[in-house]
Amino acid sequence: MRQSVSSACYPASDPALTGRVAFVTGASRGIGAAAAIALAKTGTHVVITARTQGGLEETDDAIRAAGGTATLLPLDLAEGDVLDTVGPSLFERFGRLDALIHAAGSLGKLTPAPHILPRDYTATAAVNMEAAWRLIRTCGPLLLASSAGRAVFVTDALVANPRAYWGLYGATKAAMQHLVLSWAHETEDTTCRVNLFDPGPVATRLRKEAMPGENPAKLRQPEDVADPLVALCAATEQRHGAIVTVA
Repeated sequence: MRQSVSSACYPASDPALTGRVAFVTGASRGIGAAAAIALAKTGTHVVITARTQGGLEETDDAIRAAGGTATLLPLDLAEGDVLDTVGPSLFERFGRLDALIHAAGSLGKLTPAPHILPRDYTATAAVNMEAAWRLIRTCGPLLLASSAGRAVFVTDALVANPRAYWGLYGATKAAMQHLVLSWAHETEDTTCRVNLFDPGPVATRLRKEAMPGENPAKLRQPEDVADPLVALCAATEQRHGAIVTVA
């Protein structure tokens, strides 16, 4: 079920988010960083993760400048054994987890399907597909234990509109989307709400790698889509199993 929302229809502060704990992947830049900053502005304590310590520190600086709080967790999502420890670590540190945003993504190589190399498949699937599965496994119990657990996974319209040379990226995103929607069906009778978020074309590094000749100034910026993404984390949010797009 696709639902379209305006990128400007949510306030920067939402009392339904105050006092909660959220875990955000891909938070060193782009949509992940913008979402983490927007969440922190609401009073949510954000645990931010990415591979680059420097990028996380920049996001943390922005969060602190906005009056929010964050915990930095440098992590390579491809290290599955380490990712599996995130849920227990969050429980030990905070005793709870109320929201999960999986914003990290890997473009992989744009190449004909027969030319996809095993190493490229493995690296791309680790971030786009396997990390989502491991996050559901490790964070799911905490989200179900929350009075209003919320999980949001960033997807792409390419899943429903395959294009030449995009098979590796599209297939791994499609697998993630199917897994997430299956989990949403499994949690229908709980207080947890699970959704997908499709921001559309946004000026991110992944987009620049894929479309090097494109003018990023003509695209939405990560900050433009942060509020509707963050709205899906609110305790009052009742959409479930939806693919939310930005109009």
